[in-house]
Formats: sequence, C-alpha cells, structure tokens
Amino acid sequence: MTLSTQFLTMISMIGMGSLFGAMFDTYQRFLQRPKRKQWIVFINDLLFWIIQAMLVFYTLFLVNSGEIRFYIFIALLCGFAAYQSLFKNIYLRVLELIIQTVITISRITKRTFLLLIYNPIVGLVQLMIIIVLSIGRGLLSLVKFVSRILLFIVKAVFGIVKKILLIFWKLMPKGLKNSVEKLYNKTAGNFKKIGNYILKWRDRWKKKKE
Repeated sequence: MTLSTQFLTMISMIGMGSLFGAMFDTYQRFLQRPKRKQWIVFINDLLFWIIQAMLVFYTLFLVNSGEIRFYIFIALLCGFAAYQSLFKNIYLRVLELIIQTVITISRITKRTFLLLIYNPIVGLVQLMIIIVLSIGRGLLSLVKFVSRILLFIVKAVFGIVKKILLIFWKLMPKGLKNSVEKLYNKTAGNFKKIGNYILKWRDRWKKKKE
C-alpha cells in the first residue's frame, strides 16, 4: 500500500467516523427509543449496525481494495470523536430545523389541499346529492298529486257513467232487459267454463311433473 493510499484511507475513515456520528444521531432522533417496543428497537439497531458496517467496508474497498489495517479503527474513532466535539450540536440544530421545516411545509400543503381541492369537491358532491334528492322528492310529490287527481277524475267519470247506464237500464223495455241478462249470464258461464278447463289442464300438468 503506497503512502498516498494510506493517507487517503485515513482521511476516508475519519470522514466515515464523522458520518457515522451524524447518522447515529439522525437514527436516534427518528427512532424515538422510549416510545418503541424492545423487539422493534433490537431489529432496528441490528439493521443500523449492519448498514454502517457495509458502508465502511464499501468505502474501504473503493479506497484501498478492502485492506484492513489497525489504524483504520483509530481513524474511525478520531472521526467520531471530532464529530462529537465539533459538529454534533450544529448538526442537531440543522437536523431539527430541517425536520420542523418539512413538518411545517407538509402541514401547509395538507391545509391548502383540503381548503382548495378536497373541501370544494366534497361540498360540490354534497350539493349535487341534495339537488338530486330534492328533485326526486319533488317529482315523487308531483306524481302522487297527479295520480290523486286522475283517480278522482276516474271515480267521478265512472260514477257519472254508472248513473247514466242505470237510467238507460231503467228506461229499457223488459224484453230487451231479459235478453241482455241472458247474454250476460251466458257470457259469464262461458268464461267460467274456460277458467275451469284451464284449471284442469294445470292440475294434469302438475301431476305429470310429479
């Protein structure tokens, strides 16, 4: 390993140590450890350490083809210590500022969406439903009103026709009345025979199916 490669490896590992400190604080901020269950914390911690190890090894592979030296761990510790002493407070403030900014923007976006898009659409749909229901109720009331009028007219006309027919029936000669009664009785008898014939055929059809 050349001197330049060793120097580049040291700088890279110091940078990875500082990056590890920043990622660890970010992880702690979003994890909210006291609010989580222990098994969830354990799984997240395991995944976090695996990812960090893979990042360090990948960086080391890019710098010196993955050769591990003792000073690599010292460089990582130096980078982590430098972050803790110099950059931690600044990074946490910047991180919190970014988080609060994102939260504020998301809230404003949500309120704007509700105010300008969601609420007008919901209000328009509700208005359309109210209009359709009102029109339907109005049409139903109109149909009921018209049907009552028509029923009243039909009853009135039927009553008038019935009275007129009764008057004509009384004025008709007895012979003609007898002829009409006979024709009516004969017609009714024929209809009754047809009905009985249909009933017989229906009973036979049912017996055949059984």
